[in-house]
Amino acid sequence: MSAPTGGSRDVVLFDGLCPLCHGAVRFLAKRDRAGRLAFAPLAGATASRLLAEAPDEVRKADSVVLVERDGRVSVRSTALLRAARALGPGWRALAVVARIMPRFMRDALYDAVARRRARWWGRYDACPAPPPVWAGRFLE
Repeated sequence: MSAPTGGSRDVVLFDGLCPLCHGAVRFLAKRDRAGRLAFAPLAGATASRLLAEAPDEVRKADSVVLVERDGRVSVRSTALLRAARALGPGWRALAVVARIMPRFMRDALYDAVARRRARWWGRYDACPAPPPVWAGRFLE
């Protein structure tokens, strides 16, 4: 897929009603001191625009999706590991080590948690607003 973000940042798309997803986004935003990542809920206009030409399995994903500036799209565990590259050398090295595990195994673990996330962490009624310090990095 070649749908560039139109900006200078990679965009992490996430389930805006999921507390676990918000925790992952806060984790990434806090450690991405260079501001290489932007964030948008999967149900928002940014995700609709970025994923308009993506394959069905990506457009219908209810998991983390990373749309990179060059148009590359990753989902689930690969999206998180590729996003970790923006966090600096230590996190980048950890992501490289984690990628040694085959994707089907990483995604099986990811899916096991994803199936239970609403039961374990609940759901928000609406997508919470980001802290003001990160407001410019959160897209609709």
